[in-house]
Amino acid sequence: MRNIVPGACRLAMALVAGVAAMTPLSAAPYQAKRVGDWAVAASADESGCFLSRDYDEPEGTTLLLGLDIAGTNHLSVLNPDWSIKPKAQVVLDFRLSKGAYPQHAAIGIAAMGKRGFVTDFEPGFPAHFAASAFLHVRRGAVPVAELSLAGSGAAVAELRACVAAQRRLAAAGPRQQTDAPRVPKDPFAAEFDQRSRKP
Repeated sequence: MRNIVPGACRLAMALVAGVAAMTPLSAAPYQAKRVGDWAVAASADESGCFLSRDYDEPEGTTLLLGLDIAGTNHLSVLNPDWSIKPKAQVVLDFRLSKGAYPQHAAIGIAAMGKRGFVTDFEPGFPAHFAASAFLHVRRGAVPVAELSLAGSGAAVAELRACVAAQRRLAAAGPRQQTDAPRVPKDPFAAEFDQRSRKP
């Protein structure tokens, strides 16, 4: 079984946490956007961006594609009815209308009251994802998910724009902490009584 990139599970959890909040960091240059049925946002830890889509069928299914500033990608699918255990290793067949990844390793995760899996692919995967009309996932002979990717081309283009913004932010270095304001919110508060008396 092919090993998952060591940081894949950690980054996926950061991406999933970002979906729960659906608001990017206020100081980040990229603002979350809707692109058709897809949502695009920066990850909370500023290591990359993700796009996500919720499906009515299967009910409660969430699909996430994350892309970090180093170019690594991560795909997650979650559903509230699934029983896969976190950190469980599974082998799945992934089929796009523009490519296939048979016997592909994935790791179980849990987030937002749902369970599912995360995996990573070769660098060309986001391009295949963008060009595809559907994603089918199977566990041997058992269907796992059959998901429409309609609109994924525009969503992946926006995902890349988000990653470019995050890359510029990272290149700029750590942001300076804002100093406390000189003028207090309540200058007449008891804590300032002593300072208010002239020497």
